[in-house]
Amino acid sequence: MRDRLPPADEVRRRLEKPAQINRVIFKSERISAWDSGLINFLRNVTRLCNDRNIEVDDSGLPEGARRLLKLAFAVPEQATGRHVEPPSVLRYVGQVALDLIRGAPAMIRFVGEVTLSVGRLLRGKAQYRRSDLALTIQETGPQALPIVSLISFLVGLILAYMGAVQLAQFGAQIYIADLVGIGMAREIGALMTGIILAGRTGAAFAAQLGTMQVNEEIDAYRTLGISPVDFLVLPRMLALILMAPLLTLYASLVGMVAGMLVAVLAFNVDLNEYYQQTLSALTMQHFLVGLSKGAVYGILIAVAGCLRGMQCGRSASAVGEATTSAVVTAIVFIVVSASLMTVMYQKLGI
Repeated sequence: MRDRLPPADEVRRRLEKPAQINRVIFKSERISAWDSGLINFLRNVTRLCNDRNIEVDDSGLPEGARRLLKLAFAVPEQATGRHVEPPSVLRYVGQVALDLIRGAPAMIRFVGEVTLSVGRLLRGKAQYRRSDLALTIQETGPQALPIVSLISFLVGLILAYMGAVQLAQFGAQIYIADLVGIGMAREIGALMTGIILAGRTGAAFAAQLGTMQVNEEIDAYRTLGISPVDFLVLPRMLALILMAPLLTLYASLVGMVAGMLVAVLAFNVDLNEYYQQTLSALTMQHFLVGLSKGAVYGILIAVAGCLRGMQCGRSASAVGEATTSAVVTAIVFIVVSASLMTVMYQKLGI
């Protein structure tokens, strides 16, 4: 049916011919079947005729087509769509600031609930399953080793090359060991691990809890008298508190190995000399600083992921928004806390 309809441009050309056309008659004697394409064609032709003050006779159409055509013109089309002015930069910045201010009480409340949950855990009254804790530890720890290994190795490689190019000008390639060892142990190992966990684990926490919000599972826990913070948030937070420092230590060691390979293979540093220089440069204090930062990053990632998951709406799109927000929030928390702790440790001489 649709293939036998004349093109709209051809109909328009015929209506615009100099010959005066006063009336257009629709006939349907040879139509055995029709679909929405016929209604769309009739609607376009009728509109062209109305624009040119040409009378339209649709009495020859099937009764169903006539009713649909009449219904198509029941509501007039809007001449122009609604124009929405884009917000100005100042308004956008103000809206973001207001959203942060409004979200602060909810975040403080959530942190308070988590603190109370930890208190119940210490008193042995927290309601959670140890099997969930073990599963979360496996997901956040051992299963993250491949990506942590890859990123840490490449970062150690880059750090060693950047430092070696400058140190080689003074014949001080041996100090690559100091640069890579202290940098990975104190800062970069914990920072890279935190960013990896924010994108991997924090997003997973937000997606899991957000999906449970959509399915109303969290409401069911509350109805049964089970605290969602104890049952869902606490195991995830404990898992990250335990695994983040261990992953930080592992990432630091992998980065040091990468720096050693660069120094030995690319800049002809003796392996034993590099090893001894690393031992003399590093102290237990450097590792403790990195481990403390890793633990703090783990807490912040767990708070960000679980908070956004618990705040998720009731739609599928809300789960995606919660996941994105969790990653962004966790990375912001990590960067801010890294800056504060670095300054604090330097002031304390640690």
